[in-house]
Amino acid sequence: MSLADKVLAVNNDLPIRTDEPIHSGKVRSVYWLTAADSRRLIEQKGYDVAPDSPLAIMVISDRISAFECVWHGEGDMRGVPGKGAALNAISNHWFQLFKEQGLADSHILDIPHPFVWIVQKARPVMIEAICRQYITGSMWRSYSKGEREFCGNTIADGLEKDSKLPELLITPSTKGILKGIPGVPEQDDVNITRTNIEDNYKAFNFNSLDDIDLYEKLLGEGFDVISAELAKLDQIFIDTKFEFGYVTDKAGQEKLIYMDEVGTPDSSRIWDGPAYREGKVVENSKEEFRQLLLKHFPDPDILLNKERMDERSALARDNALPTEILMQVSNTYLSIAEKITGEKLTLSDNPKAEIIEILKDQYGLID
Repeated sequence: MSLADKVLAVNNDLPIRTDEPIHSGKVRSVYWLTAADSRRLIEQKGYDVAPDSPLAIMVISDRISAFECVWHGEGDMRGVPGKGAALNAISNHWFQLFKEQGLADSHILDIPHPFVWIVQKARPVMIEAICRQYITGSMWRSYSKGEREFCGNTIADGLEKDSKLPELLITPSTKGILKGIPGVPEQDDVNITRTNIEDNYKAFNFNSLDDIDLYEKLLGEGFDVISAELAKLDQIFIDTKFEFGYVTDKAGQEKLIYMDEVGTPDSSRIWDGPAYREGKVVENSKEEFRQLLLKHFPDPDILLNKERMDERSALARDNALPTEILMQVSNTYLSIAEKITGEKLTLSDNPKAEIIEILKDQYGLID
């Protein structure tokens, strides 16, 4: 069996019973279950959700995206071996820790397979909440050009590249295109301030002003939990993205939960502690892949310049990356996942066949 066979690249073709179109993102595919199957599973498995809650099967893939494109490798390698299993294992670990420490629940109800989550439908808060503990990346680029205000936060002069910020910084942006909010452009991923959110909390899908305080509290606490655990492994939590939503539990109570993924190499920057103390940045996150791409192509401006998006799409489509690049990224994802979870990740020879068998035999979701 070739390495490419072990990669789960296509995840939107599973024969899961559904009445809805399959939603396929850059990495995950979502299959909304029929109302009958949702109700049956809630009853059979005792999930703590309202009996009529819609459920979905969320299947991760090994695809890798960067600079808004999905990339592939030589030998028909359509992803990074082990990436999907690593992302899910890391998220599962942090979500469990959040629950144990009394922070908040997540959208995950069940984990039938390392590539699969059963999730409840959440009403998303329309914010990508970014927390930053160090100044680097796009924030450093803006700061070095003289910018001192970030999402309503004023930053002091005199900071050095890759240095620790005086305090944890929350720099939220819009999730999707939001219309009719004064001062917020109608485009995806626009930086916003706490004042924007307070003045228009309903447009961002918050139930109340108090829930803005709760979201910020869960942001800070979630960041601190992950940061403290990574510090024990001599890894530094640099920045990350959180997403939130509302769900209704069995008792009919609506609650704010964590959703999407948390503390993964896809959604965060994680640096190696020993290297940082020697003045070097060693990425244990997708930033490593971005840097490898910038070095690999002779004209990196194509990857950085949004006005060259057509050229960038063609670059990703027409160029198979060297196997060693994808294997270097695979090693980074697997090793950080094993560090965090304390468990060895075993790559399946045929993840798709395993998923089908489990969802058919144990969950009755495949005819």
